[in-house]
Amino acid sequence: MLGKKQAKKPEIGTLIGAGTTLTGDIAFSGGMHVDGEVCGNVVGQAGTETLIRLSGKGRVEGSVEASEVIVNGTVAGDVIARDRVELGPTARVTGNVIYGRVQMAVGAEVNGKLIHRPTATPVIPPEEPRAGAAKAAADDAADDAMGIS
Repeated sequence: MLGKKQAKKPEIGTLIGAGTTLTGDIAFSGGMHVDGEVCGNVVGQAGTETLIRLSGKGRVEGSVEASEVIVNGTVAGDVIARDRVELGPTARVTGNVIYGRVQMAVGAEVNGKLIHRPTATPVIPPEEPRAGAAKAAADDAADDAMGIS
């Protein structure tokens, strides 16, 4: 991207090495790199910038959720990227991919739905008066004009 600075990615502070299998859910902050296998959900701390990077040798049997998710391995579960997901050429996802922005290489496989969820919080328009409330106010004004209490 011309003229755009890359946002600083969280530093990888957690590593699950090749040959390692973890069973159970994992909650993390910052960055996480998976070369091994996780049998459980992997969730980055909400409200902070989190990154999970799954190498071509990595596998997760469960959901993966972070601000940014980079998949080159296998996920048997949903992938939820609060901001951005990158699916490399060796990515295999059996589940839905929910994303704000997506980058998908030729060769990546998704056996599920691609679901766009905007990253920005929508601005809720001001509440309009309900039709019944407007009619009641008009009736009250008419009553006042005629001197009816």
